[in-house]
Amino acid sequence: MIRRLIVSYVALVGVALAAFTVPVAFTLTSQLRGDTEESVLREATTMALLLGDGDAPAREALARMAGAYADETPGTVEVATADGRSAMPPLPLTARPHDAAFGDALERGRTTVDWGSRFVWGPELVITVPAYARGEVTGGAEDDDGGATESGDGDGDREGETGAAAGGTTGGTGEAAGETGAAAGGTVEADDADDGGQAVGSAGPTDRIVGAVRVRYATADLTDRLWRIWGFRAILAVGVLAVAAGLGAIVARLLTKPLRQLNDMASRFGDGDLTARSPVTGPQETRTLARTLNQGAERLDTLVASQRIFVADASHQLRTPLTALRLSLDNIADGVDDEFVREDVEQATAEVVRMSRLVSGLLVLARAEAKVSAPEPLALRELVEERLKVWRPAADERGVTIVLTGDADDRARVLAGAGNLDQVLDNVLSNALEVSPDRGTITVRVETGGPEEAVLEVLDQGPGMSAAEQARAFDRFWRGQGLTGRSGSGLGLAIVKQLVTDDGGTVTLRDAPGGGLCVRIGLRTVGDGTRWISPRPGAPRSGG
Repeated sequence: MIRRLIVSYVALVGVALAAFTVPVAFTLTSQLRGDTEESVLREATTMALLLGDGDAPAREALARMAGAYADETPGTVEVATADGRSAMPPLPLTARPHDAAFGDALERGRTTVDWGSRFVWGPELVITVPAYARGEVTGGAEDDDGGATESGDGDGDREGETGAAAGGTTGGTGEAAGETGAAAGGTVEADDADDGGQAVGSAGPTDRIVGAVRVRYATADLTDRLWRIWGFRAILAVGVLAVAAGLGAIVARLLTKPLRQLNDMASRFGDGDLTARSPVTGPQETRTLARTLNQGAERLDTLVASQRIFVADASHQLRTPLTALRLSLDNIADGVDDEFVREDVEQATAEVVRMSRLVSGLLVLARAEAKVSAPEPLALRELVEERLKVWRPAADERGVTIVLTGDADDRARVLAGAGNLDQVLDNVLSNALEVSPDRGTITVRVETGGPEEAVLEVLDQGPGMSAAEQARAFDRFWRGQGLTGRSGSGLGLAIVKQLVTDDGGTVTLRDAPGGGLCVRIGLRTVGDGTRWISPRPGAPRSGG
């Protein structure tokens, strides 16, 4: 969920950033292109006016202006005469005097602008401007002898128009082309239909064209400026998105913190910790949900605690009358000579014993569920040896041998609650001894299962259990004939699983090699520097 929130936030910022910066970048690119075209066209128009004067001083001024233009800008100037062949000293002749742009300028008096590409621009900007003879009047016609006739409706003095064109300030491509047309005394047509090469203006049919001026302006500097425009905004966008991602992560974690707390509470609750509660924080919805869950957990904890208290109290209260009943039956059996009566008393005594074991198992299980003690480091092999010493006398009565094997040494230490591992061993050994045949063998194996686990296995030679029975063996009050016989309470393995699970371990059942049942108990180990506690011997304890 956090990832989705961050992605959504960054995507939203990215869309807003693109909607703002991309149009601005396009506008700046268009402005850069327009300003450059206007400036180059103005310079080319001024040079065309000088070329149209026709006298030597004007041409020398044109040559000096072209040289200075080439030195100070990335542009070069080319000129051509009206015939397209003869040079106009001291200016050089263009390399291609017969191309289409010069043809439009010399034949039709059209100014052309060629950016070299429809996508932004090419390697150079080429502007070709026609030059008209000075001193003529718009609308007049020049005869073969050089005489001029007056125009009946002329547009004014040519010198005045030239001065206006040379000294005027243009605002765009169309206006600059208009200056060129005004300088020639003709009409101007603005055409923006073709970015690659556009005809900017044309002269009237009575103007005499004496040549054309072409300016080639390299666009490398424009490309660098274009990269700076777009690159700066790209870097800025990446930086803004990175900051947005960081802020999004912080905001997302703050928004989802109440949900994570609820999830932690649910996980602890699912693991059996009924005291888990969630802080009531965050928005109104999560606060309401947290309060509802806490109230439900509180009621459930109260109900379970009441049930455990009832079971513990009932078990504790039943132990005294059962003990008294067994003593009474023992006294009756001692004072009765009738064999039939004695047999009935012995059966009653066996049932009382079974009920006593059941009550004891319930009491142990209730205490195990009610409180989980903190695990402590214990020496595993030493504890197993102590419990085997307690159980060997009972095994010797039936001729059963208990063998301790395994590669774990005395340094192997495990984490277990105080007294938990003792009860686990007592229940497992009690079941193994009950199902083992006379003169059989019970194998207790202590091994190292990995860097963080020690394994305790108890193998018997009894009838074993089927897969279905192994799946149900840890259920309360379930008794398998092969495991606990008729005297078991069905709580022994349930107590084993509860205690081992409380200590963070695992317990499983599987078939033993050669027949019988193998109870495998996995326990957490501790490092060499952890303080450990030696086990204290005690009497056998079994929950049935």
